[in-house]
Amino acid sequence: MQINIIAAVAQNRAIGNENKLIYWLPDDLKRFKSLTTGNTIIMGRNTYLSLPKGALPNRRNVVLSTRLTELPGCDVYPTLDAALASCAADADVYVIGGAQVYEAAMPLAGRLCLTEVCDTPSAADAFFPDYSAWREVWREDHHADDRHAHDFSFVDYVRGE
Repeated sequence: MQINIIAAVAQNRAIGNENKLIYWLPDDLKRFKSLTTGNTIIMGRNTYLSLPKGALPNRRNVVLSTRLTELPGCDVYPTLDAALASCAADADVYVIGGAQVYEAAMPLAGRLCLTEVCDTPSAADAFFPDYSAWREVWREDHHADDRHAHDFSFVDYVRGE
């Protein structure tokens, strides 16, 4: 099983504020859809509740929750270990948030698929774990434009050696 973590992170590793994404980047959303479609996504309960239409289509949605046992279009597990045990050996799994789930998944992940935003937000209450020990293996830079308020880069990392 390949465990990937996918997130959009600010320069200070901020990822959210008041259970909402900090950045609205259409190209980041396209990349997210392209990478996760047809695969399994794992998220915490608050991340699920922040989705405007609930479960994301064309992928297996797994939600981690000890409070909820059923959610439409989702499989619900009480722990990350239980969720991962439910995945096929050849599955491509993407952990999509939030901060606590990212923290738990970091020691298990083999790849980070990050959108690094050239900005530090004025308000944030959720942060991505430190990934300074990971090794960059691919980068694609993008400039701010009429649809993107900030410069950003798609960057893939693997565990450092």
